[in-house]
Amino acid sequence: MTTRREDVRRALTESSGFRSAQDLYADLRADGSKIGLTTVYRALQALSDSGEVDVLRTDEGESVYRACDTEDHHHHLVCRTCSTAVEIEAPTVERWTTEIGTLHGFTNVTHTVEVFGTCADCSAR
Repeated sequence: MTTRREDVRRALTESSGFRSAQDLYADLRADGSKIGLTTVYRALQALSDSGEVDVLRTDEGESVYRACDTEDHHHHLVCRTCSTAVEIEAPTVERWTTEIGTLHGFTNVTHTVEVFGTCADCSAR
C-alpha cells in the first residue's frame, strides 16, 4: 500500500488543481501503473486522514483532492473550469467564525470555506 500511496501522492503533487479519484486512476493507468480504483480511493483516504491532502466536494457532490502546500489551516480559490487552485488566507472568516461561536456559546469551532470562480486563463478562452 505504501508504494501505491506514494504513486497517488506523486500524481497529486504533479497536478496544479483538485483531482477526482477517477482522474487520478486514469492518469496512473495511462502511465503504466497497475493500480486499482479501490486502491486509489484507499490511498486518498489515508492521505486525507493524515492531513497530506485537502479534500472538498464539488457542486455535484464529488470529492476532489489536492496535495497541500502547507499544513496550516487555509482555504482555496478554485477554478470551476480547470480546477486550478490557489491557497488563500481569510482572516475575516477566521475572526467571524470565532465571534459567531462565542456569541452562541460554542467552543472548539471549526469551519471549511472554499471559494469557486473562473481563473484568468479560462476566462480569456
